[in-house]
Amino acid sequence: MILDEDIAKKTSELLLQINAIKFNHKNPFTWASGWKSPIYCDNRIILSFPEIRKYISKQLSEIISNKFPETQLIAGVATGAIGIGMLVAHELNKPFIYVRSNPKGHGRKNMIEGYFHESSKVVVIEDLISTGSSSLKACNSLKNEGLNLQGMVSIFNYDFELSKNNFLKNKVEYFSLSSFTHLLNYAKEQKFFNREELDHILSWKEDPSNWG
Repeated sequence: MILDEDIAKKTSELLLQINAIKFNHKNPFTWASGWKSPIYCDNRIILSFPEIRKYISKQLSEIISNKFPETQLIAGVATGAIGIGMLVAHELNKPFIYVRSNPKGHGRKNMIEGYFHESSKVVVIEDLISTGSSSLKACNSLKNEGLNLQGMVSIFNYDFELSKNNFLKNKVEYFSLSSFTHLLNYAKEQKFFNREELDHILSWKEDPSNWG
């Protein structure tokens, strides 16, 4: 869910400005889900731009303060949301942990890294949400450790019906700074894509699981 249209537009502008959005319809990207896509959002690059990372972490922190005021702990999803998650935790003066996609292969074989109290109220930070599968896997890992999941906030959301249904089914409340729809609207305003590129993006959005 998007809470503020101006912030969504500004976030889209910043992502395009720093080339966090990659486009290649001739050699599509393959996501972890196995889907082929002409577009890829790499939000990790935000960390390389001090003023932009400050803006993003501040906006995420404000959502948490307003929507999840009882939050006691911030959890980043590895690896893309570790950096921005730490910045949010610092902004809110909360402890930070991160969730692996799989247990560590040696040592203590942890799924969750960091110190936490069981039953602590935790909010999850994601850099982006696509199908929602990996995001919800992280949420379930936290709940399995006895943590009290409040919800999730992300920088970007691809706006798929599949992810909306997955979050609804798992009863996880989530908010994003920007979405695919807002990004595309801003990109069209700025003539970021040519007609051919735009046609490929629109056809992909209609049926992403079978595109390519």
